[in-house]
Amino acid sequence: MNILELLLPKSRTAYLYEDYTLRQGLEKMRHHGYRVIPVINREGKYVGAVSEGDFLWHMIDHADCGMEAQEKYHLRDLLPHAEENPPVRHDRPLTELLNRARQHNFVPVVDDRGCYIGIVKRRDIIGYFMDAAVFEADR
Repeated sequence: MNILELLLPKSRTAYLYEDYTLRQGLEKMRHHGYRVIPVINREGKYVGAVSEGDFLWHMIDHADCGMEAQEKYHLRDLLPHAEENPPVRHDRPLTELLNRARQHNFVPVVDDRGCYIGIVKRRDIIGYFMDAAVFEADR
């Protein structure tokens, strides 16, 4: 078993670009119904993840600005203050993935160049091990 067997590939995930405005980021999060979403740069490298709370705190900190004014800010402005959700490399041991999944609902996965290739969802990890346990119990 390796990380790639559990990977939901980039082509099937939602992500944001760091140069999106806050408004663009919120609209995409709302469209997909996510509370946390990966952020990449235009070269495809994973740069972090932003949550609904990150947007909220930014708006509170910049309360003098209406929603229209939030368009002057970009997602990269949120990242230094965002909750850290570090990626795991695709070739790392499964234990590293499991340790990260204990803290987050999804773990971003990158290749050896640091480029975002997808995510592994905590529920998929749990499902894999539950299925394996049931299979073993039925033997």
